[in-house]
Amino acid sequence: MNKENEMNDQGKTDFKSKLMHLFKRMIGIKTPEELEREKNRTTAQKVKEFFSSLFFAAIAALVIITFIIQNTRIPTGSMEDTILVGDFVLVNKFVFGSSSPRYIPFTEVELPFFTLPSVREPKNGDIVVFEYPGGRDELRAPELNVNYVKRCIGMPGDVVEIRDKVVFVNGKEFWIPPYIKYLIPTPVPAGRPDIRIFPKGKPWNEDNYGPLRIPRAGDVVELNVDNIDEWRTIINRENGGEVVEVKDMRVFINGKESTSYKLKKDYYFMMGDNRSDSFDSRFWGFVPRDLIVGEAFIVLFSWDREIPFTDLFRLLRSVRLERILKLLE
Repeated sequence: MNKENEMNDQGKTDFKSKLMHLFKRMIGIKTPEELEREKNRTTAQKVKEFFSSLFFAAIAALVIITFIIQNTRIPTGSMEDTILVGDFVLVNKFVFGSSSPRYIPFTEVELPFFTLPSVREPKNGDIVVFEYPGGRDELRAPELNVNYVKRCIGMPGDVVEIRDKVVFVNGKEFWIPPYIKYLIPTPVPAGRPDIRIFPKGKPWNEDNYGPLRIPRAGDVVELNVDNIDEWRTIINRENGGEVVEVKDMRVFINGKESTSYKLKKDYYFMMGDNRSDSFDSRFWGFVPRDLIVGEAFIVLFSWDREIPFTDLFRLLRSVRLERILKLLE
């Protein structure tokens, strides 16, 4: 029995010793033996260790930025006063399923693309970061990997409508964000169409819009010469090129006459909280699920981005202390 107790005590001592050693390594405390070995290292060994540490730190940073969390700077006022110009916002990429980079940085060379499983799907009211899909009539965005920050207003299958600036989703008034902003309080009257509006040809404007149903994967839409402009861009994007043609009052997809089309992706409708100054889904359309990057959840810090870095002291004085680590809602 005594021998057994001695063995247990020895095991506990070894375990505590290992824990203490690990803790010391984590906080930078080194044993005398380690310090002695460091003294005896050659310059070449020190250089090799330095670059090795630098390499692994870079890999760790790349993994974190790619799959877990990233910082994004807000350049426009489309989300004021929820998010201000000059805010540096942290984005949770893990929650909606992190994805790998689509292109080699600063090039248009595509990389193998994959997405990790999501914790949950985006929902109405979330502040979402996504890759800009491109203009209403564009196959893709002119610049690759341009991220937008907007609020999710409509999920796949929802019906969105705006009446005199008031948003309704599925017939019910949408939750009003606490810092919503209207630079122009008077709505553009219904019946005064805006030629910029999405979908093309609809007699709507930014303040009186819809009703419009948000597509979801598996939906089948009927196609004809009267409505093909509403679906042309989505169909072309889902098929990777200009596949839609209209000839002799008939619609063709990939050269085959088509009277319907089955959608391949889920889509979302995004709007800025600064409702009178936001270039959003009302103008360029739906965001496909695979372009959603993550959820903006906290302001890391904030300053006046109009002040150049060369004027460092004035830039530092412009830091908005009240916005540091401010949770977004």
